[in-house]
Amino acid sequence: MLQEGAHGKWTVSSSDESTEENSDSEKPSTSSLLDATRGRTSGPQYPCSDARKAAHKRKASPLKLSDKKISTEIPPTEKQRASQEGLGWCLSSSDEEPEDQEKHAHKETLKGEKCDSPKEHPLNLSKDDELTENQKAEEYDETPSEAQDTWDLLNGGNPFRFFLTKVKGIEQSYNSGALHIKDILSPLFGTLISSAQFNYCIDVGWLVRQYPQEFRKKPLLIVHGEKRESKAELLAQARPYEHISFCQAKLDIAFGTHHTKMMLLSYEEGLRVVIHTSNLIAEDWHQKTQGIWISPLYPRLPQGTTDSAGESETNFKSDLISYLMAYSSPTLKEWIDLIQEHDLSETRVYLLGSTPGRYQGSDKEKWGHLRLRKLLKEHASSIPAQESWPVVGQFSSIGSMGADGSKWLCSEFQESLVAAGSSVTTLLKCDVPIHLVYPTVNNVRQSLEGYPAGGSLPYSIQTAQKQLWLHSYFHKWSAEVSGRSHAIPHIKTYMRPSPDFQKIAWFLVTSANLSKAAWGALEKNGTQLMIRSYELGVLFLPSAFGLEKGYFRVRGKMLSESKDSATYFPVPYDLPPEQYGSKDQPWIWNIPYTDAPDTHGNMWVPS
Repeated sequence: MLQEGAHGKWTVSSSDESTEENSDSEKPSTSSLLDATRGRTSGPQYPCSDARKAAHKRKASPLKLSDKKISTEIPPTEKQRASQEGLGWCLSSSDEEPEDQEKHAHKETLKGEKCDSPKEHPLNLSKDDELTENQKAEEYDETPSEAQDTWDLLNGGNPFRFFLTKVKGIEQSYNSGALHIKDILSPLFGTLISSAQFNYCIDVGWLVRQYPQEFRKKPLLIVHGEKRESKAELLAQARPYEHISFCQAKLDIAFGTHHTKMMLLSYEEGLRVVIHTSNLIAEDWHQKTQGIWISPLYPRLPQGTTDSAGESETNFKSDLISYLMAYSSPTLKEWIDLIQEHDLSETRVYLLGSTPGRYQGSDKEKWGHLRLRKLLKEHASSIPAQESWPVVGQFSSIGSMGADGSKWLCSEFQESLVAAGSSVTTLLKCDVPIHLVYPTVNNVRQSLEGYPAGGSLPYSIQTAQKQLWLHSYFHKWSAEVSGRSHAIPHIKTYMRPSPDFQKIAWFLVTSANLSKAAWGALEKNGTQLMIRSYELGVLFLPSAFGLEKGYFRVRGKMLSESKDSATYFPVPYDLPPEQYGSKDQPWIWNIPYTDAPDTHGNMWVPS
């Protein structure tokens, strides 16, 4: 159906079933997943969002700008279904990572162009052929970093222990100090005994291949939120691997997701915790901007020590245990016990999680944005003239914010972001500028991946149309400072910079996008906080790094001499952010872009 609105003329993809509540998440569809395992699709055999499926299809069947035959009209769903029965679909012949093939598996995925030359792409791939396609995608490696580099990184070369993922296709100097998942799982980090991977979107075969050969059969627990068909599909992926077990996170509130991204790594030498922003699929570690916090190596406590031993000044140990206990899963009990037995006292970050539920009384401050508010009130310094210090939020997806800013963004959420010091009076919502960083259509078009990068930015036209007021807060993605202006962000960060953007009062890296589902929304006249999803992040506060002034300085591009200093925080994108111009539009995944080609010469028609 052709429609017209603030974003010009567009046609809604008939596969879009997003609702107000889940439009911020890369929520998997759960239709006919198991058909995929019977050879109906040549895409990866794991569930994914409609946005990611559209991106995979566009990579598999690119639409060149010159192709006049392409109609951006979307045929009725029923017609498509009828014409699809029994057809095969092309694999991408590109050697890039299968980027937006993420969690791909349903019939709806198969809406696309039929293969022009089916003989070249046999429909029923053998296992070996499939692996070859996947390994092509991993070519970049994906050899782990030089041993000495990794060792230096882990031992004091980065006081914040905050890293970006490596990006294929940027100047190599910008990957110095960045990590691939193979680096994180390498023997340099420890001699692995077992591991737990908490994540949203998981390609089991790919994940297993990221472990070095010698650790590839060590016990692996996968913590996920899949249900019904998608759960069956995840379990089916793992059948060849006897060392893998699963923990299903309970999601009792509609539209919630298990969005947390964490690794627990048990070594002969101790324990390590990794909190990050990447799904466990090839494309999330290839040409996107992603963030990682890696803990120190936590040594085992002497036997007979009390439960309270090994705590950090940031209370990280008990907060991590509380987070794991919120799953109410017997499977996680051994990991909770293991954490209890280790010394986490060297941790300098605060843990900030969300877990699904409706919270009242003191529980209200345990999770989500009220947890951030509490931490800032208790541990952040009061800022002189603080109403002039803006807040910055940067994210890859957006939920429904309501009819105007007063509904959530500029009321309860902003109140949490501007908290600082226990004595600070509540500021009026209009006093503090809000800068929201979200990629424009041009950011996506000019990215290393081209339009398919938009598959990991699942903001829908249905949600966007209802909140055009929000777009006046939007700022472009630009990351010259880290060489990642063309690596579309899947990282999520929030911070409080000074008016001149030379200092920041705090910095948060998290899995949480800009949504009520992730951060929580007050109910019952402010007496109850309702959260739908699992999220996890770490908060950097100057006081925990021994800085008495109450702020970090922002590290600039040329500030290499201060690289090792805990005074300078490596914000991964450019400050101040640049506001959208009059011709800029936020990327919306489920409308076509056919006016200008992307970096691969292609158009975007998501249907």
